[in-house]
Amino acid sequence: MSTPRLTIDPAFVVGPVRRRTFGSFVEHLGRCVYTGIHDPGHPTADEDGFRGDVVELVKELGISTVRYPGGNFVSGYRWEDGIGPVEDRPRRLDLAWHSTEPNTVGLDEFMVWAAKAGVEPMMAINLGTRGVHEAMDVLEYTNIAGGTMLSDLRRANGAEEPYRVSMWCLGNEMDGPWQTGHKTPEEYGRLAAETARAMRQIQPDLELVACGSSSSSMATFGTWEHTVLTETYDLVDLISAHAYYCEGDSDLGSFLASAVDMDHFIDSVAATADAVRAAGKHTKRINISFDEWNVWDQARVESYIPSPTGDDWPVAPSLLEDHYTVADAVVVGNLLISLLRHTDRVHSASQAQLVNVIAPIMTEPGGRAWKQTIFHPFALTSRHAKGDVLQVVLESPTYETTRFGEVPLLDAVATFDAESGELTVFAVNRSQEEALPLAIDLRDGAYELVEAVTYSSDDHAWQASADDDTSVLPVANTTATVDGATVTATLPAVSWSMFRLARG
Repeated sequence: MSTPRLTIDPAFVVGPVRRRTFGSFVEHLGRCVYTGIHDPGHPTADEDGFRGDVVELVKELGISTVRYPGGNFVSGYRWEDGIGPVEDRPRRLDLAWHSTEPNTVGLDEFMVWAAKAGVEPMMAINLGTRGVHEAMDVLEYTNIAGGTMLSDLRRANGAEEPYRVSMWCLGNEMDGPWQTGHKTPEEYGRLAAETARAMRQIQPDLELVACGSSSSSMATFGTWEHTVLTETYDLVDLISAHAYYCEGDSDLGSFLASAVDMDHFIDSVAATADAVRAAGKHTKRINISFDEWNVWDQARVESYIPSPTGDDWPVAPSLLEDHYTVADAVVVGNLLISLLRHTDRVHSASQAQLVNVIAPIMTEPGGRAWKQTIFHPFALTSRHAKGDVLQVVLESPTYETTRFGEVPLLDAVATFDAESGELTVFAVNRSQEEALPLAIDLRDGAYELVEAVTYSSDDHAWQASADDDTSVLPVANTTATVDGATVTATLPAVSWSMFRLARG
């Protein structure tokens, strides 16, 4: 096998590292909110009922934005149910997840939590069962300083200052037949345009996200984006993309190459948006909000946490609580590589979700909080990807996959912070059996090795738990050496690695 090689030169820049790439998602789904971020009886709970241990883990994870309140949940949600005295709030059926929503946590509580966690709120509005009028109302309540009925109602509810939310999602997955209020692209495009126009009359500088496809496998993928953007192009800033990946049918080789599909998804959406731009003679460019992505094995979760049915409408049931493996974490690290290398077009992203529900952070009601395997590559990438994303020339042997054909065994991206002079390389070895030797050629001179860490295990199916989330952690890669402008290292099979370098 020839030595895989990366060639890196800080002169060749893709675009800036965007902090919004490291966003997350909190939906009223399962235990994400109740016993997740909010658990008033917990020993670490503060005066507002929010778990302090979870807030600290969110900060360690390095989250920038949090999308709220959904997700499928938002398409049946009445935002006004979640404001005012808690004892007066109605209980509602949540059709999306066959649950009962007590509305104990609503818009105001979420904004309090976001401030404590140090994250930027990204709000979604209901365009499934509601529309323009409700969007105007929630925007007035949220962002207007005062002097109107709804802004003064917010102040009466305890929030004197407006929340000044900039990013708003115009609905959620409206292309999906599972969505309450599912629409054709023509129906949704017209409604999104009307809603965006009204919201901009209230606040012209909002950043608005139109719904794109829920998956690149959707029958309407491509035509949906083209139709929606033809209607909304001058009124929105971003179009969403959603994707979840799983091993399925014991096809680990294809699963480890999931980033190939994400690359295709991003490139296809960008090309479609640019086609609408050219046809409409528009001047601005529409970029992408990849505001749902993660590993999610639905069959695996359903096997041990079945969804409620029939007359069972529980409050905050255990749903979608996937237990992640080392291989899952490697794929998550690789998906972050894909998002970073497309930083010229992906301006925001949200890993779904933050706590308990397909999440890097897990909690026990009233008890422990712990880190899943996928926590580690996300936290390290968020912490150390700084400055600009660089173009990386990659030479790698390939392997054959069932889903994606021939793909490279090695994948990587690099970032360079001109202010500190630090170059960081993130790399994955997709081989299931063999370690890969790696050579990195640095075209702008000598560097010194600051840190080299690798996340892997001889048992790539190992899962963390509340009893043991530390047996497999990122550890120093002692094979990494630097000789002037060349870095060499060995990447274990099924592994994610990070190399931090400083100018010599």
